[in-house]
Amino acid sequence: MNVSPRRPLFHRRSSSNVYRMFVWTLLLVGGLWVMYGVQRGEIAPLGRPTPTPTRAAFSFVSEGDDDFTAGDMAAAIIAYQNAIRINPDDAQTWAKLARIQAYSSTLKTTDADQRDVLHAALASINKAQALAPDDSTVAAIRSFVLDWNANSVASGDNAPDVLLQAEQEAVRARNLDTTNILALAYYVEILVDEQKLAQADENMALAIKGGQDLMDVHRIYAYLLESEGDYNAAIDQYNKAILLTPNLTFLYLRAGANYRRLAYSSTITAEQTQLYDHSLEYFAKAAKIDAQLKVLDPIPYLSISKTYSQMGEYFIAGQNVQKALDFRPTDADVYGQLGIIFQQSRNYEGAIPALKCAVRGCTPPESCEGRYGRACNADLNEAGVTVQGLPLTDSTVFYYAIYGSLMASLSRPQANQCPDAVKVLEEVRAAYSKDTTIMRIVQDSENICQSIGKPSSNSVATATPVNFGATSTTFVTPTLVPPATPTLVPQATP
Repeated sequence: MNVSPRRPLFHRRSSSNVYRMFVWTLLLVGGLWVMYGVQRGEIAPLGRPTPTPTRAAFSFVSEGDDDFTAGDMAAAIIAYQNAIRINPDDAQTWAKLARIQAYSSTLKTTDADQRDVLHAALASINKAQALAPDDSTVAAIRSFVLDWNANSVASGDNAPDVLLQAEQEAVRARNLDTTNILALAYYVEILVDEQKLAQADENMALAIKGGQDLMDVHRIYAYLLESEGDYNAAIDQYNKAILLTPNLTFLYLRAGANYRRLAYSSTITAEQTQLYDHSLEYFAKAAKIDAQLKVLDPIPYLSISKTYSQMGEYFIAGQNVQKALDFRPTDADVYGQLGIIFQQSRNYEGAIPALKCAVRGCTPPESCEGRYGRACNADLNEAGVTVQGLPLTDSTVFYYAIYGSLMASLSRPQANQCPDAVKVLEEVRAAYSKDTTIMRIVQDSENICQSIGKPSSNSVATATPVNFGATSTTFVTPTLVPPATPTLVPQATP
């Protein structure tokens, strides 16, 4: 009989499985590949931190808020832009960026730079509006940005239309949220720019009542008071704004400019001196803040220069402009201001190369002549730069007119600069033929050149270049302006 073999009850005989062997082989090869990859640096071990940790958008927003409070608007702009790169759909961050960009225009010295940054602010706030069309705060900041664009020197003929848009946006912001004090304050600023001062006063009373803790409210109240000629009260409001945001240099510059305006109007010598000293103190504080932040801002030095020019102290005024050129050696407008200082101090020969840099631009060697009245000294770390001349505009026309006037007045038959002078004066005449003050300069200068060009004229021209004096509002920008002492150029960290 056939007996079947017994089945194993407690164990099985080992047998090979080709599929299992294939899996183990794959795991072994994979393990070796990972090990060699780690050794070669091609594979990062688990748990290793990423080389550049990713920050949350709110972290950059908080950083931007802190930078603005500290007075470093350039750093604040960068922080907000970093936040937007992470979260491009955050309307509030776009609005904050636009507000700071608009305020940063106060740190620009030329029309073109102001226009560019204000246009950037408008682009930012338009993006915010697209993301949050019914947000009251976004609408309020948009009205503010539109207003400042309308007031920009480079705004052009469409300024009234832009200002009207600003008013409409401010009204819309208030309708969206009747408790929005910021919207009300910006509405007041627009009313001031529209010369609706009675209406501005009425609305300002409401804004200041509910906005004692807002810097913008006190700044705008000060602006209204300035427009009404109440400079002392305006200074009080700027001081309140400074208490809330003590590191914003443009507030010190505005307060200092108001002290300078009071000094100009004073007829009492002791009072005038005290007011000038207060003005310089505020500008010194602005320069000190910039130095602490390592911000290379020339405006405090340009402002102090204007104050000294108004005082008749042209030497120290010139030193402060030259200090500003250390920060902005290619800024043609600063060369123009230096040329005006030289002209006011009757240093006509020194004014011409500086004004040439402003009007026509200059080569590196010519820039040294414009800044120092001599060649650059390498031992003093002086280096020439290429400077692009400024276009003829309302804010540069006197650079052109004075430049042409000086070349004409200093021309002699043996050293005739009239051909260049006439070209400049013809440009001015073509654009400003209806301005009697400018045309007086042009006509007097052209007469000088005509007398030099006459063959029968053997006499030396004796005309004196037109001097508008230190207090001319043409050359003194009343919106911006440090030495701690009235005779020293303040030193800032380069």
